[in-house]
Amino acid sequence: MLKTLKKTIVTTAVLSTIILSQHALAHAHLASAIPGDKAVISESPESLTLTFTEGVESSFSGVDIMTMSGSAVTTGKTTIDSNDNKIVHVALSAPLKAGEYMVDWHVLSVDGHKTQGSYTFTMK
Repeated sequence: MLKTLKKTIVTTAVLSTIILSQHALAHAHLASAIPGDKAVISESPESLTLTFTEGVESSFSGVDIMTMSGSAVTTGKTTIDSNDNKIVHVALSAPLKAGEYMVDWHVLSVDGHKTQGSYTFTMK
């Protein structure tokens, strides 16, 4: 009986760890972006597309694009894709000039967790 109790305790502990670690991984992290991190592009995109690992809430999510000297790039409204709430679109108001750009993003995932990050790309 003691052996069965130990086995039950160990099984419960392992299952709890798996369930809790899956919950911790449920935050919306950047899965991919167009243009991508450290990409070198030769044509200015009309918009940036960021894809996250979880759905995001549009009201509490945003994307800022800056030159490396700190000047903000004028963009349109950040929107969530109507078919997939994991995809965020940011329209550019004007073509990008040659230079390096930093994309700062922050999102609130549908599970209520905030995440943020940044990446760079270069326009030739």
